[in-house]
Amino acid sequence: MSNTVQLKGRLSAGRLAVAAGTLALALGLATARADEITGAGSTWVYPLVVKWAAAYQQKTGTRVNYQGIGSGGGIAQIEAGTVAFGASDMPLTPEFLRKHHLIQFPTAIAGEDLVMNVPGIKPGELVLDGPVVAKIYLHEITKWNDPQIQALNPGLKLPDLDIAVVHRSDGSGTTFTFTNYLSKVSPEWKNRIGANTVVAWPTGLGGKGNQGVAAYVQRIRGSIGYVEYAYILENHMTYARMYNREHRLVSPSLAGFQAAASHVDFTKAHDFYVILTDQPGPTTWPISGCTWQILRTNAPKSSNEKVVKFFRWGFEHGQSMARSIAFGPLPPPTINAIKAYWKKNLGI
Repeated sequence: MSNTVQLKGRLSAGRLAVAAGTLALALGLATARADEITGAGSTWVYPLVVKWAAAYQQKTGTRVNYQGIGSGGGIAQIEAGTVAFGASDMPLTPEFLRKHHLIQFPTAIAGEDLVMNVPGIKPGELVLDGPVVAKIYLHEITKWNDPQIQALNPGLKLPDLDIAVVHRSDGSGTTFTFTNYLSKVSPEWKNRIGANTVVAWPTGLGGKGNQGVAAYVQRIRGSIGYVEYAYILENHMTYARMYNREHRLVSPSLAGFQAAASHVDFTKAHDFYVILTDQPGPTTWPISGCTWQILRTNAPKSSNEKVVKFFRWGFEHGQSMARSIAFGPLPPPTINAIKAYWKKNLGI
């Protein structure tokens, strides 16, 4: 799928998803106090931003008002100038950034996993791999005791139960990461569906945000969904182990997310454009990703200064908080590169 098609699909879906809230956010931004920062976007990074925001307000008195409306919404809001920063789990291409007077920088490394509600299955018991997950989401595997799932779980008694697929209904970077991974491990998925923040799902029920998917999976017997790892921890959800690119069986973990990130060099990537799915390495978690913060280069300098100050504080003082909810800190060379990027593009 071309970048143009992806961007059109993502932005149109994002605008639809946030249209009702645009006016309220715009009014809020216009009347924002000097000690307030507004942001919107990724629900993946929401747990980290709100954790940093609470501590930052205590330390500085500045309030960070962040709305988790999905990456597509965050892109649309920052492009429209109704927030001071947007957040997306899908990086924007350098060409798109230049055209729309935007820049982006990474925040933290994380990952997502499949969660399910299957009677008798405990967290970490079920084993899946990418091709099987693709077939489930293509509606080609429809029962939990399907021979292809059973072959991955020879010692596990799986029920004769319909699989209820749950996916995101909004423009989502979590969806981009998930579908990007499936496109790498399933030629059929790549050709039929592709990777984007919004795709034409062959089957399933849509939930808004990571929290919406998590809520549906917890409530619907026989369901499966994909969520960011912090939501798995927070909601004590049943999750899968997966085979990675090296055909090693791994569990989702901060170490696994960081192992994926170790195979890319943010400092050499133009506008920090990197993809972390299906990276090599024996301990790598296959559905790893990152969140990018997006700023307008033509925004008031005072607005960008407040945003930069907040994220600089997060990089320098919030890393233990990030680790506590399984977000991996960026390495020091990457943080130094981000600071140089701010200086070059914003004069800050």
